[in-house]
Amino acid sequence: MWIPFPAVRLPRRIQNAIDWVRFDLLSRAEPRTLGIAGGGAVAVVLLIWVLIATPFSGGGDGGTRVVTIAIATDNAQQAPVGVLGFPLVATRNTTRISGPDPTDDAAAAALATHPPAPEAAPLEAVALVPDDDWQAGIAASVLAGPPARMPVLISQHGAVPGATSQALAQLNPRGGRASGDVAVYSAGGASVPSGLKSQDVPGESPAEIANSIDQLRQRLVKEEPEHILLVSSTQAGYAMPAAAWAARSGDPVLFTGPRQVPSATLAALRRHAAAGVYVLGPASVISKEVLKQVGRVSATVQRVGATGAVQNALLFARYSDGSFGWNINDPGHGLELANTDRPLDAAAAASLASSGMWGPLLLTDTTDALPPELRSFLLDIKPGYETDPTRAVYNHIWLMGDATAIGGQVQAEVDELAELAQIGSAGGNQGTATGGIAQPGGLEGEPSPTPQKGKKK
Repeated sequence: MWIPFPAVRLPRRIQNAIDWVRFDLLSRAEPRTLGIAGGGAVAVVLLIWVLIATPFSGGGDGGTRVVTIAIATDNAQQAPVGVLGFPLVATRNTTRISGPDPTDDAAAAALATHPPAPEAAPLEAVALVPDDDWQAGIAASVLAGPPARMPVLISQHGAVPGATSQALAQLNPRGGRASGDVAVYSAGGASVPSGLKSQDVPGESPAEIANSIDQLRQRLVKEEPEHILLVSSTQAGYAMPAAAWAARSGDPVLFTGPRQVPSATLAALRRHAAAGVYVLGPASVISKEVLKQVGRVSATVQRVGATGAVQNALLFARYSDGSFGWNINDPGHGLELANTDRPLDAAAAASLASSGMWGPLLLTDTTDALPPELRSFLLDIKPGYETDPTRAVYNHIWLMGDATAIGGQVQAEVDELAELAQIGSAGGNQGTATGGIAQPGGLEGEPSPTPQKGKKK
């Protein structure tokens, strides 16, 4: 394969890494690592990677050299296929943000949702959270949607990851009317690169940080929230779906313990006493005692929750109560899919949930198999057409993380479930919200909220 590129000189660090892959790695690799091991052994799949030979060194005839790289994986079906890495990078109806961790995923998602279009408004600011504080990431997701549209990036304590620094350099936040000259809001002690005007978001505990983020949101958008989401500060899987809704709606996310509402959360609830409060999660995660405490300071409080993080996310995706809730009970939506083992991917996906094809965050708790409840949900909203596919609606799913988070076989199954099908054809029928598909799990000792019919959001 030959692809013409102009001569480019890479930084020495990158050039050294490329040279090591091209020459040292391949010369040292044992023959058995360059094939598929049999008998249940770990498979090592060959990925063809096109490296530009002389253009990377700044001279020569601009040709390319094809280099074979050994990539370890437990399943050959999970590896990228072909020169460009398809179908792991993208399929007909899925796009993968293929980072090895949420830090890289957040950087990629921010760049995907804030491309440097010539007439696009410059980005005012970003939110930075530490890589060990998923609660701060979920709370900060309220800033990712309109009107602020501040992507959530992930940093560390005492250092800034390379992916985050590179994303900041490309995003080039400049401050603006709402943020003044502040380009970075840092929560939880996240380190900020030098040269950027930053402001710390105060707070030590998840409840305190979320309270401060809500105050920041209020100052930036100058509007009272219509609703508030109250989520668990200890069980990430049940809290993750709140990030996408916060970005889509501007409703702040606050935290509670299983039996006691922190004082910082109560202060925020009193500040927005007229807002309806929705508690996300079953009674085993957030007790009835918490709802009683909230009811003393808030106008209304309602639980939306199912047993199991996967089922809880699906119920929330279906749920609607007036202007609150996604109401995803028909085809024609965007979705995001993340693994419960990587809770900060919820924050990384917040910008995706509130731009392009807006939609909720769904969850899986396994890498190599699609949970049956999730499969039923996707089948239930599978798009279909009768005679003209060009007039149909479509589903699109963003996958958060590489194949260690969501395997290639799972991606293929998700793609097939999202694929447009002719109604009545051998390929399958369009699902319907009342077509007998299994619904998400019920609540513990409480009736499941019935999805409300209304306008598609």
